[in-house]
Amino acid sequence: MTATMPAGVTAARDLVGPAIATLVDRLSPEVRIVAAYHLGLADADGRPLGPGQGGSGKALRPALALLSARAAGVAPERGVAPAVAVELVHNFSLLHDDIMDADTERRHRPTAWTVFGIGAAILAGDALLALAQDALLEDLAPQSPWAVRCLSAAVQRLIAGQAADLAFERRDDVTVAECLEMAGGKTAALMACACSIGVIHVGGPAELAMGLAAFGSHIGLAFQLTDDLLGIWGAPEVTGKPVHSDLRARKKSLPVVAALATGSEPGRELGELMADHRSPSEQDLLRAARLIEEAGGRQWAESEADTHMSLAVRCLAETDMPDDVRAEFTAIANFITSRQC
Repeated sequence: MTATMPAGVTAARDLVGPAIATLVDRLSPEVRIVAAYHLGLADADGRPLGPGQGGSGKALRPALALLSARAAGVAPERGVAPAVAVELVHNFSLLHDDIMDADTERRHRPTAWTVFGIGAAILAGDALLALAQDALLEDLAPQSPWAVRCLSAAVQRLIAGQAADLAFERRDDVTVAECLEMAGGKTAALMACACSIGVIHVGGPAELAMGLAAFGSHIGLAFQLTDDLLGIWGAPEVTGKPVHSDLRARKKSLPVVAALATGSEPGRELGELMADHRSPSEQDLLRAARLIEEAGGRQWAESEADTHMSLAVRCLAETDMPDDVRAEFTAIANFITSRQC
């Protein structure tokens, strides 16, 4: 069973999708076909796909950016440029992330690098990052240069988080605190940017931008914790990836690190299992998932996600904005943490 998608997310996809397609059309043919495939706009031969055919993303970040603009008292259309920018940055990171993690499936389709090659996928990701900056600078909003700086800072934190994630693969002593800091960069930084960039772009109050950034940071961590749980126990129809995908890749995700940090017998056995560099069997994967549960890693991650959700709701309550906008922010936060395994 999956959580119901908030109406604002679907509306955001409809509003932002055409603007993204227009920007992608600017790219050179060799890069455009890869980017369009990854974004769900076309098949591997470049033939356009209709809505729902290409496995496009959920548009959570664009929806947050549009709400951010509405929180500042402007029409959602004024937030299209920042919404496009954060979605392009998100997909830039996914293209590179799939290569680094050797993921072969995303959104129920083969990943771009497996179809077009590693080099082509890297270049497509780079192109999306450049288009994200163009989207903001060409909109000529009152504070578009500051919005670009906000986005750039988020990208730097995202890259730092990804670098830490890669470094963790070579270490056996990763702490829970380090893992949370990594998630704060890899995932929460762009969420915080998405929640505040609309306000910044249209010249809204600094207090509003700061409150929404704090909200975004907390839901970003809740999102990552939920994603890590799905990466172990999630059904393929929910995740778009094979079952036990994170365990198969021996990722030191938050539930895994929390389990290893307990020093318990199940945690010790899990450490030995993960230290074995042979390709894991299905039995090994099932055993690893069981050991994480027995060591308390799953319960810790679920509790931590609930804590950050509560903190996010508190941030909303303490930030001045229209009640209907606050309700829609809350609905998206609830959706993020209620996705089912």
